[in-house]
Formats: sequence, structure tokens, C-alpha cells
Amino acid sequence: MLNFKFKKNMKTINKLKSFLLLSFMIIAMISCDDFLDVNDNPNTPTISNPSLTLPVAQTSLASMVGVTMNNPGNYFVYNWSVPSNWSAQQDLLRYNITTNFSTGIFETSFGYIFRNLNYVNEYEDGSVNYDGYKVIAQTLKTFQYQYLVDLYGDVPYTEAGLRGENTTPTYDDAETIYKDLIDKLTETATLALSLNGTIYEDPGASDIMLGGDMTKWAKFANTIKLRMLLRLSNTGQDAYITSEIAKINANGAGYINNDVNVNPGYLNNNGKQNPFFSAYGTNDAGEFSDRNDYTVASDYIITYLNNTNDARLLRLYSESVAGDYNGAEQITTLPGTGFTSDDLSHIGPGLLKNSTQDQPIMLLSEAMFLQAEAISRGYIAGGSAAAQAMYEGAIEASFTYLGVPDAVNEATAYYGQTLPNVGWASTSNKIEAIITQKWVALNGTNGIESWIELTRTGFPSGLPIPAEAQSGKRPVRLLYPASEIGRNSDNVPAQTASDAFNSNPFWK
Repeated sequence: MLNFKFKKNMKTINKLKSFLLLSFMIIAMISCDDFLDVNDNPNTPTISNPSLTLPVAQTSLASMVGVTMNNPGNYFVYNWSVPSNWSAQQDLLRYNITTNFSTGIFETSFGYIFRNLNYVNEYEDGSVNYDGYKVIAQTLKTFQYQYLVDLYGDVPYTEAGLRGENTTPTYDDAETIYKDLIDKLTETATLALSLNGTIYEDPGASDIMLGGDMTKWAKFANTIKLRMLLRLSNTGQDAYITSEIAKINANGAGYINNDVNVNPGYLNNNGKQNPFFSAYGTNDAGEFSDRNDYTVASDYIITYLNNTNDARLLRLYSESVAGDYNGAEQITTLPGTGFTSDDLSHIGPGLLKNSTQDQPIMLLSEAMFLQAEAISRGYIAGGSAAAQAMYEGAIEASFTYLGVPDAVNEATAYYGQTLPNVGWASTSNKIEAIITQKWVALNGTNGIESWIELTRTGFPSGLPIPAEAQSGKRPVRLLYPASEIGRNSDNVPAQTASDAFNSNPFWK
């Protein structure tokens, strides 16, 4: 798991890219886990300002999405497995969800990401308008808070981020937080659009996601809001959802029309690579990581992609040493032969492109699937034809992102098949088709999103559960970390080990 720690020694890296001159501060490397960090305490920095702290927060978020949350998610939706010659990921293969499982999601969010975003959001010097930075900080904070609520339920919110003023914050109600986050996204999109034509401090190159483009940030805020509203689709709040989507329509920005990525100027140097590539790819000498060797395709996903004639198979996974595509069952001890890492397919070239690749935060395909679902549910006007066009456009975007040769034509041939959950006309349950195709599109890039959507909708249906799963069920949430229980025991909600499998999120 990659975590970013804040140090005091810093150096400046300038990397000229074809479209952007990016200047940012990074620390002198202490280990391969430390990259683009600033200060021990961003709220009382010795030398910092929003232009230095924002890319720190964005880079930490990139690692969170690309590795910390992505890894368990891909196991929970049965994309990945482990070969027989490795004893790795045992907790994932057994669904051993404890207070020590994937604690970095909670701890890094509050300990690093929010701390930096709060600093950016609250920064004032009296003479400069930093509203552009505030738009970005608030949008990203909402993005990550949604995941914390989705994964943990009640979390610290109104009293969070006060640091020395309150080191034991109370926990707020999950649905109340959700509604407040939705309100903040409405306000943030409006603020972003209001800045066009005004004088404000342009984040520009310091914004290593969208280059300071406020219209793009409004689109991103709208898209996150749509995702949150669709999470509520099972709660009987259709009137509320429709009214909130009307506010999105009113601001006129629409939704993202490109992948939203982070790239601070990743380098082919150990510790400065794209975080996903660093974890699952090669080091600067071209040597594959151990994690690459023990992360293989599941048998289920290989069979599914083959049975649906999906050309993305060759981009999502690599050939085995023998030149074919094989996956392994999710089990800690595999009998017989033919299940070693050499015999299996690993993460493929459509995901492991190169060490300097962009780190996706939200793919265009996801945004289009969200719109397809909203149209299908009647929240957005357009009817079946519009939903189909958005669904098929999302599949095309997925083929394009993964680098499938002749992507659009291949995608057209794919969704033109008369297969359920592939061809629109061949599918009676349109929501099932949308979520199933989202599962394929997010394979390897955002496993946590696929897992949450599986919890919400039950799709894709038929995903196996490991034979050694301790509860016999797939988890529906995470447990609060032991570290949080130890320091904030009076406020952490009571929980039991079974809650990870039986205490559904409020929107379920």
C-alpha cells in the first residue's frame, strides 16, 4: 500500500510537457513511498501556499484511488486472484475484514488528503482571490468523503479537521453527510462557473488534474453529484434526486467529457512513477514488482470476457508465458499444477502503459454509464434511445482508454452482439447491463467503485464468493480502524465483526 508522508526537506522539479509547464515542490526522497510531499503540518507550514499544497493533495488522492482503494475492490468483484506459488493477499481471499484491514483508506484520507485540502480551502492572505483553489479543494474533498461514507457509514464530518482544537471528533450521520456533500457540490459548481471572466488566482499548472479550468471543475463536480444521487436510487427519494439533477441542468456545465486524471510529472525513477504502475508494473530498471507477479486474473473474469467476445481481454490482462489467457480461482491453496504465476495472466498493457502514464480519478466511461442509468431511471430526460446512445458511447470510451486497436469499430461490433448485458436490445434489465458493463470498464482502474456498485445493485450477478470466505458472504462495508478506535473510542460507533457483511450502507 502506498502512503504519502509529509517531510521538511524539499526540492523543486520542473517538467516540460507538450501542453503544460508544471512546476511543483517535492521532498528529497527518503523511500519509494515518499513523493510530492510538503511539510510536517500543512495547517502550520513553514513555507507553503495553495499552489504548493494542492498538487500534494492531488497526488495523494491519485495513490488512494489507483492503489489503496483499487486493490481490495478488484478482489471483492472477482477481477483479480493470486497464483499458487505465492502466499499473498490472504485477508482478501478469505474476506478477513477486521479493524486492521485496509486501514490506509480511513487514515490517509483524514491524516493527509483532507489535511492538505483543508489548508488549500482555508488559505487567506487578504489581497488575492483564491476561490479557484477553493473550488478544487472542495470538489476533491467531497469526492473522497463520498467514498468514506460509502465504505464506513457514519464518519467524522462537522468536527473533523479541527486538529488541536478537537482531536476526538464526533461522528455524523451518513445520510446527513451525503446530503450536505450534495449541497456543497451544487455550490462549488456555481462558484466555479462564476469565476469565468473575473479576476482570481488561477491555479493553472499547480492543478495537476484539470489545469485550473473552472468549467471542467464544474463538470467534474456535477458528475460526482450525479454519482451520489444515483447511490440514493433505492431509498425512495426520487423527487429529491430529480430536483437536484434539475440544479445540475440549471448551471449548464453538464458532465465531464474526458477522463479526469492526475499527473504531477511522473518520472521513470523509483518513487516518482505513476502509483499504479509503481505498484503493479516495473521499477526504473524494467524489473517487475512482486505485486505484479502475485496479481493475476481470476478464472471468472477470463471466462466472462471470452464468452462475450470482448477484445478488451487482451488489454486488461497479459498473455501467460505459454501465450494464452488463464485465470485462477480465488483460493489460498490451489491443488495440482498449472496455477503458478507463469501459467496465468497478469495485469495487461491497457492498464500498465508506462511509468509516466496519467493516473485516472474518474474515467469518461463511468460518467457516461452514470448518465445512461439516470436516463433509464427517468431522472434525466431522453428515453430509451438516449440511454442506449450513452451506454454504447461509454463502451466505446472504455475500448479507447484501454487502447484496443480500431477501438470504436471493435466496440461497435461488441455491443452489436445479441448477448444479454452486452447488446442493449438483447437486455431486458437495462440497469443490469449498465452496471455489468461499468464493472468491465472499471476493471483495474477503480475496483472500489465496482464493489460499491455491486453492493448497491447486486450487479454483475453471479460473481463467485471465495470458498474460504469466512462469513460465506461478500463484505458490504469496512470496519473502523483500530487506530481510530484507540484514539477516539468515545465517539467511534459500536461495531462487530459481522457488520462488515450484514450492516448495509444507508442507501442499500
